[in-house]
Amino acid sequence: MISPASQTDFTFAGQDAVVPFQVASLDVRGRAVQLGPILDKILDRHAYPEAVNRLLAEAITLTVLLGTALKFEGKFILQTQTDGPVPMIITDFCTPDSIRAYARYDKDAVAALVENGPPEASALLGQGVLAMTIDQGEHSQRYQGIVQLDGIGLEEVARRYFRQSEQIPTDIRLAVGETLTRNEGGGPVHGWTAGGVLVQFLPDTEARMRLKDLPGGDGADDHNFDEDDAWAEATALMGTIEDLELTDVAVEPERLLYRLFHEQGVRVFDATPVQERCGCSPERVRGVIQGLSHEERVESVEDGEITVKCEFCSRDYRFDSSEFPAED
Repeated sequence: MISPASQTDFTFAGQDAVVPFQVASLDVRGRAVQLGPILDKILDRHAYPEAVNRLLAEAITLTVLLGTALKFEGKFILQTQTDGPVPMIITDFCTPDSIRAYARYDKDAVAALVENGPPEASALLGQGVLAMTIDQGEHSQRYQGIVQLDGIGLEEVARRYFRQSEQIPTDIRLAVGETLTRNEGGGPVHGWTAGGVLVQFLPDTEARMRLKDLPGGDGADDHNFDEDDAWAEATALMGTIEDLELTDVAVEPERLLYRLFHEQGVRVFDATPVQERCGCSPERVRGVIQGLSHEERVESVEDGEITVKCEFCSRDYRFDSSEFPAED
């Protein structure tokens, strides 16, 4: 348990570490995180517009919260395909602790949207779909859940995903902020911070966690559904979280959890540190090139070389075209 008396001797997880927690009196479990340095590593190498940085940082935070829940070796992949100014986002979490991400965007469309003020995530995404994929490797079947993006942001995406695909009452809060510090020479250093809290209602009996069927679904139309009091209290508390509480480096996840649930009693577990790491390598890229058709390889040759740029880490790989067979 976290209590005011114990906080003086408590070791806080700090940034870039996911803190699992439990509120037994509310039958709630969840995870909380505040990201910093790994966001800077990912975002700085791409030089995205500010609005795209914010959207991608939010997606990274959501992916970290969901990916660290995996109890096996594998990947959790979040990907959007939409008609908006940011038509594609891919965030890739590899267990137990590695995240990478990138976004594709329309420069002119983003600039036009920003002219009217800071855009909402839903406006940047537009209409389309978001896929959440769990991949346990080549010897296992992928599991994928699809959520329709129809003017909703990433918080609502997560709620809808768990309601449709997992049938688990879930609430989530995400926020992204900017930081400004000074280097050793006194110059300004811009950075990013993001935070998130995810809670899920996991009582002992399934009857207590059942949810109304979504409009148009094939479930029973239960007009007498009453939301469980414990879950109603948990979501009400989640609704009190301010964006600044999620992004302020002085408010560690454990402090925020105590603020939220100190009356109910909250227990935190060992944190899981996360890091930015790309899985690309010369061998993997060479394998991708070998998988291309002869015509595709010929079209990729420039000055006797085939150059491949990793969209995640922006690293360039160069290969002599003579390494690959002239014909398939």
